[in-house]
Amino acid sequence: MQIYAIADLHLSLTSEKPMDVFGEAWRGHAEKLERNWREQVREDDLVLIPGDISWAMQLTSALPDLSFIGNLPGQKILLKGNHDYWWSAIGRVRSNLPAGMRALQNDSIVEDDIGICGSRGWLCPGSNNFNTDDEKIYQRELDRLTLSLHSLPEVKTKIAMLHFPPFLDKERGSGFSERLEQAGVNIVVYGHLHGEANRYAFEGERNGVIYHCVAADKLDFMPKHIYG
Repeated sequence: MQIYAIADLHLSLTSEKPMDVFGEAWRGHAEKLERNWREQVREDDLVLIPGDISWAMQLTSALPDLSFIGNLPGQKILLKGNHDYWWSAIGRVRSNLPAGMRALQNDSIVEDDIGICGSRGWLCPGSNNFNTDDEKIYQRELDRLTLSLHSLPEVKTKIAMLHFPPFLDKERGSGFSERLEQAGVNIVVYGHLHGEANRYAFEGERNGVIYHCVAADKLDFMPKHIYG
């Protein structure tokens, strides 16, 4: 089993949400994603999708986008992003997912002695315009990440999914990076960043943890191999 990751699919197959307004790279991105995915991923592989999956506002409207992903090769694990407004009560989300798709929320999933956990995350202290409301959400997401980390059994490899970057830059950690390190996480995947911001996304090893930024446009819509 190979493990791949790609975030920020921003699908809108049944609504008028043209993504090319965000740059030429997004023109026909769903078709590009499907072509690349089928070229790279096999049926027995695992694909992690850390957030911003569909532009839909309601779960019923997101079903065509989820079906599109479900028809692609591999098993998929989903995490909520800040634009996944369709993601309602977790039980309802899980009961509507296509076969071969699972959703993480305050818990973890184990495959072949590999533990996968995660939380959406949020802006980190020191971010531009970080305010008291952001602080509340930041603390709440720290608690959710802790719940997910604590749910992991003893496994050979620990992989965490976040939607937001886990820190501002390599030199400044955060509560997220501290808890990931304390829990012995080996690999972290995250997205959220687009365009020019992707040039400054940290990737590589920091304090024993390997980080991958897997925003779809950064990867030119090709799922990134991260393990196996």
